[in-house]
Amino acid sequence: MKDLNELVGFSVIIVALLLIVFIIARYTYLVKKMMIEKGVYLENKATKFKYLDIGCIVFGLGIGLFVSSIFTTMDLLEDTMDLLVWGTILVFGAAGLIVAHFIRKRLEK
Repeated sequence: MKDLNELVGFSVIIVALLLIVFIIARYTYLVKKMMIEKGVYLENKATKFKYLDIGCIVFGLGIGLFVSSIFTTMDLLEDTMDLLVWGTILVFGAAGLIVAHFIRKRLEK
């Protein structure tokens, strides 16, 4: 019974994520289609640095994982260790996003 509940919960999460991605893709397509029909042309600068944000975030998460491995070697309570590990990963991921913002700003000049 517990396995069935976990399977249903996991399936619901996956379906919800796929539905969100589909809705965003469909909305983006319809907006671009309407802009083309009205003759509006917007220069898309986002494609110039398409993977910069993702790369910097993943790099930051990797550094966060590396730094958080230090906490696993310490003799800490499990809750404290979990908090430090997840906090470190999130802080370095956010730092990666901030670095990507400044790199994009500098390269767009």
